[in-house]
Amino acid sequence: MNYLSRREFLKLGSTAVMGFFLSPYLKISTLPIEQQGRVIDESIKLFEQPTFKAKVIETFWKDMLLSISEVTIGDEEPAFNRVWYEISGRGYVHSGAVQPVRTQLNPTISEIPSGGALAEVTVPFTDAHWKADKSYPVVYRMYYETTHWVVKLVYDEGGQPWYRLLDDKWKVHYHVPAAHLRIVPHEELTPLSPEVPASEKRLEVNTPEQVVIAYEWDQPIFMAKTATGAKFSNGNFSTPPGKHITNHKRPYRHMARGNLAYNGFDLPGVPWVTYITEGGVSFHGTYWHNNFGRPRSHGCINLTAQAAKWIYRWTQPVVPPNEPGIFENYGTLVEVI
Repeated sequence: MNYLSRREFLKLGSTAVMGFFLSPYLKISTLPIEQQGRVIDESIKLFEQPTFKAKVIETFWKDMLLSISEVTIGDEEPAFNRVWYEISGRGYVHSGAVQPVRTQLNPTISEIPSGGALAEVTVPFTDAHWKADKSYPVVYRMYYETTHWVVKLVYDEGGQPWYRLLDDKWKVHYHVPAAHLRIVPHEELTPLSPEVPASEKRLEVNTPEQVVIAYEWDQPIFMAKTATGAKFSNGNFSTPPGKHITNHKRPYRHMARGNLAYNGFDLPGVPWVTYITEGGVSFHGTYWHNNFGRPRSHGCINLTAQAAKWIYRWTQPVVPPNEPGIFENYGTLVEVI
């Protein structure tokens, strides 16, 4: 088997790949019509061409669902993310403010384990209510690929099934229609590359390149674009450089901090969380942006949900599938450079 050196791998992941991107308006793939996109920002523009210089056709608003028909590479700006989505053959939106989603309804699982079970949202969004009744106030809106802990199946007065969720931060319960959540099967939580000794696995977070690379026996086997910590008006939240270990992991987490009006956040159901510091810096899935390639977090290593899940399964320690997390005194080596 031919392996790339670290230098060659980084070059392929940035310079060489970006060279491929230099051809403007290059079609990557045509997607099935059922592929949807949820608007993440308060508003975004639909352009005639995949460039911010083009004529604006229409404005879309937060949580609107769009039909993505094509993935395209736009012009040179923004250089860190030149991916655009064609919407129903009418025009283009920048991918950074659109979450790719699908709509999948699920059968009800009647037997929830006594300790609870992990579940994933499989619709663009669903509203959680205090009671299993849509007339009760909405607590949070739960987004696609977020993960939550189901503790009970209940029915409303009309006989419709709902899952009762346990909020791991506030220790309260709320309810979501059962069809909108998929109980994650245990086989999806088994370790990746279990035959590789723990000492021969390591992760590199390359902050200048904004990529995460996984190594086995010093050979790169996985790479993903990321968005690491940034500097904001109220402080420097750069991802801490140096060596760390992944000794604390949770398949879901309600993350909240600060004043929402002043760079704060309140994010239930953050998926596939792999911590590297006691202060809470972690790898995790991200549903509030799709704009990887530049620093923008409060210190964490933002990834797509799929990439975060891969790291969660590949690293040590292994979280038992019926447990909401694990904390040990060992873990996979992480080097932040």
